[in-house]
Amino acid sequence: MRVNETHQHILVVDDDIQIRRLLRRCLEDEGFRVSEASGPAEVEAAMRGAVDLMTLDLNLGGSDGLAIARNVRRVSNVPIIMITGKSDTIDRIVGLEIGADDYIAKPFHLREVLARIRTVLRRSAEVASVKGGVIRFDGHELDPARRTLIGPNGADITLTTGEFDLLLLFARHAHKVLSRDQIMDGLKGHDWAPNDRSIDNQVARLRKLIEADTSSPRLIKTVRGAGYSFTPGTIEG
Repeated sequence: MRVNETHQHILVVDDDIQIRRLLRRCLEDEGFRVSEASGPAEVEAAMRGAVDLMTLDLNLGGSDGLAIARNVRRVSNVPIIMITGKSDTIDRIVGLEIGADDYIAKPFHLREVLARIRTVLRRSAEVASVKGGVIRFDGHELDPARRTLIGPNGADITLTTGEFDLLLLFARHAHKVLSRDQIMDGLKGHDWAPNDRSIDNQVARLRKLIEADTSSPRLIKTVRGAGYSFTPGTIEG
């Protein structure tokens, strides 16, 4: 057994007991603490405690993995890695739109799963470890250390991990044009594919949360043939 006292808590959600046991043995050998769930009720119970990352099968027999992801995202920004036998691109895009941080198709290699888990956890920890540096733009307050966004009216705006990382990337490159490739490079750890439209989908979701008028966006502008530019009227931090 490899000694690696991470003690980070991974929730494995799959209706296949063999898959759950396989992932549990692998992750526990790497020093992770592991819980298992096969459906919505068990996920809800597990989420009452501290969970550092969730692996989630889209196809849970009698349950819908996408519905579970939506419910989790209503109350938590815990990183989610979709693990599924489905190869349909639409399912992959919908999963990422809901707020999944990565996507792995079955059959998978355990080393790949471990690498993806470590990458997502590392990215989340790196952003969370940023000290100070609250970024204020047009009445919003973006706090990298607490991973929170407060709107002009003082209310919290709930962002998924992917949405927060994207907004932080934009804010740190305000008034610069970022191509899709530059955005993908900046969001290291996400599972991108050639001709992937997930960036555009994430931008569309983010606009719904921070733009007053999504039909005429003022904060995140599309630069035809080049990419996107974050253009707040004021920005500090």
